[in-house]
Amino acid sequence: MAKAANSTDLRAGFEGHLEQTKNQATRLEQILEGLGENPRGKKCKGMQGIVAQVSEVIDAGRQGAVRDSALIAAAQRVEHYEIAAYGVVRAFAELLRQNEAVSLLPETLNEKKETDEKLSELAQAINQEAAQAGELGEEFEMPKARRKAKSVGA
Repeated sequence: MAKAANSTDLRAGFEGHLEQTKNQATRLEQILEGLGENPRGKKCKGMQGIVAQVSEVIDAGRQGAVRDSALIAAAQRVEHYEIAAYGVVRAFAELLRQNEAVSLLPETLNEKKETDEKLSELAQAINQEAAQAGELGEEFEMPKARRKAKSVGA
């Protein structure tokens, strides 16, 4: 995704997130090893589907800020999926009184939420840039009826 990004801020964000993900994986390995579980479990079919969508975004042929906006949307789907998973795992860890997991999982969950917020902030700027540059095609245009209703406060 970093290689596909047009925006230097977005590219830097993706690259920084990769390093953060490595730290998160280390935390997960620590938790699983503490539970006597193999950290190399099954592949998640849901995440595989989301990652396949990321590839589709990259291969769709869009360029510039529109592509960046689509990349952000794809990245946020990944983050939202992970936020849901980490939230559930943390709740189970609390119920099972797995103190090490309870102490480590909130850090990852907070990082996921912060990443989502940063992506939303980038989307604001990048979407505005795409609109100003006239990069938005008809598929991104708001229907005239909705534009008119929005302009009168509906």
